[in-house]
Amino acid sequence: MNRVITLFFCIMFIIGTDTFIASPLLPTLREAFGVSVERSGWIVSAYALGYALFALVAGPLSDGWNRKKVMIAGMASFGVFTLLCGVAADFWTMLLFRFLAGVSGAFVSPQVWAAIPQIVPPGKVLKAMGIATAGLAVAQMLGVPIGSYLAAFGWHTPFIAIGVASFMIMMLIALVLPSIPAPSAAGKAPSIVGRYRALLRESGAKKAFLAYFVFQLGNFATFSFIGTWLSDKFGLGVAEIGTVLLFLGLGNTLSSFFGSSVVQRMGRNSFILGMVVLVLIFPSLSLMESITYVKLAYFLIYFIMGMLFPLMMSLLQGLSSTARGTISSLANSSMYFGATLASSVAGVLYTRLDGFVSVSLFTVLCFIVSLLLFLRSGVLPARSRSESRSAAVMK
Repeated sequence: MNRVITLFFCIMFIIGTDTFIASPLLPTLREAFGVSVERSGWIVSAYALGYALFALVAGPLSDGWNRKKVMIAGMASFGVFTLLCGVAADFWTMLLFRFLAGVSGAFVSPQVWAAIPQIVPPGKVLKAMGIATAGLAVAQMLGVPIGSYLAAFGWHTPFIAIGVASFMIMMLIALVLPSIPAPSAAGKAPSIVGRYRALLRESGAKKAFLAYFVFQLGNFATFSFIGTWLSDKFGLGVAEIGTVLLFLGLGNTLSSFFGSSVVQRMGRNSFILGMVVLVLIFPSLSLMESITYVKLAYFLIYFIMGMLFPLMMSLLQGLSSTARGTISSLANSSMYFGATLASSVAGVLYTRLDGFVSVSLFTVLCFIVSLLLFLRSGVLPARSRSESRSAAVMK
């Protein structure tokens, strides 16, 4: 079973690396294809759009298929289109291959989350979920910076390396993963539209998913143009940008291992406090003149993000005990639709207004709106006993 859990970590690591790799490469790709800053953001958006559109159907559809076969086919397709990104001849073919890579990824990631409860012993489910999530965090800490370093040999290199690694993962899935047939009741399940309709009828569901979408909109707005901003303001090359992202990933990874204990101790306050701290930090980024301060700020930002992401997913999963796969699909689509819109909006703000300052303020606005929506949705847990006692004393 440990081999299976390790394999899930590797799958999420590869998917995560490919998801985030385009951002630090944007300055290089912009020059290679001769496009503007505003249009270059669509290299990030194309992948996110492909993932967002097909995640909506991939999750519910795959509930009726053998998950192992879906993962093998998805990883094979993912490897092919990522390799093709590495040999793209122009901007438009790059957009096409990134879109198709996103489509392929949408058929892989949901299978990991859905397969864990099916094949992992109940006592190890939470551990397996944590390790799979850590794969995404480590992708930011190591995968993206390594990709940036490889880009020093040419922007083609990271895509080719990820494509080759995807085929290796595909072979490991075939060798290590047991068969995961569809549940016997899958054929009796309601239609895809019916599943989403039933989910969104749950109390607070619409506001909660809108809050998650708005949060990801703000998150990806600044993330998409980290590389461009670091290049423009500090004159950093691709490898140096990778070093900054190393601190970003380090904060996220440490939070994956230690953030849950903080959340358990603070309860509901951890969510509210985390959002407030992010709102205060982001405007200061564009004012920093030292790259050291930027590294420390991103470490703190993504340590907090590493606590908020699983907490948000937990809140969304709590909306229904019978539609967890559909919840995962809708959450993934919300995130990638947010990423799609974010990079295009951020491109306009960065180009036509006050550079990264306007992008950071847009992120702050999104986080404030997201927090208000989460509070109004009613999905946040009730106040802890210590909070209730404090309120009683004040009265």
